[in-house]
Amino acid sequence: MTRPLLPALAAMATLALPAQALDLENMTDAERDAFRTEIRDYLLENPEVIMEAVAVLEQRETAAQAESDVQMIADHAEAIFNDDHSWVGGNPEGDLTLVEFMDYRCGYCRRAAPEVDDLVEFDGNIRFVIKEFPILGEQSMMSSRFAIATKQIAGDEAYKAAHDALISFSGDIDETALTRMGETLGLDTEAILAHMDSPDVTEVIAENHQLAKSLGLSGTPSFVMGDQMLRGYVPREQMEEIAAEIRADS
Repeated sequence: MTRPLLPALAAMATLALPAQALDLENMTDAERDAFRTEIRDYLLENPEVIMEAVAVLEQRETAAQAESDVQMIADHAEAIFNDDHSWVGGNPEGDLTLVEFMDYRCGYCRRAAPEVDDLVEFDGNIRFVIKEFPILGEQSMMSSRFAIATKQIAGDEAYKAAHDALISFSGDIDETALTRMGETLGLDTEAILAHMDSPDVTEVIAENHQLAKSLGLSGTPSFVMGDQMLRGYVPREQMEEIAAEIRADS
């Protein structure tokens, strides 16, 4: 039994006690023993109450988290939706923006990638923003640096090509792998590799990490859709439902 349930269960049990025993702060030892016995007997007779209380507690926590998320998103809206360094795809004039914080070495990011692309293409009215958020080690950092450097050197189209190649790449990421990838994509790989450790690339990563920290995000993938925060992998069908709910409420 989790500690947050105890007050709720105690409240239920007190309903069965005589009025003079309801003062929980000033019970005699005998009254406290009776109180505990009532709780135990009530739960043994009605075990389903525990699951009902758990469900209510989870609903309240979910509602509180959603309310907190709305405020956090509003407080950081400019950095989330309109920074000057993130790649923006989908429909730039879309009525709903989806932002993804991702890491190229994250298995769930890899799983989500084709589903998110399909969602954005099928919907046709979603503005899609990618936030480079490398958190899974040196290869993650190298991958993000390569992607960001590609965007800064060669532009948005080249970035998306590099992004797609990196998210589906199955081997180890090192300079040799990145060189081959860049050459395959027809990029100026030498210039991109030289730019990877530049202050401009480092600043983008630092800003994304600071934003994620401000939003309480510590894992990938993490999404912001409209005024909602979606933590972890979310199947395409569920994203479609969330998008429909957001639009219906707007």
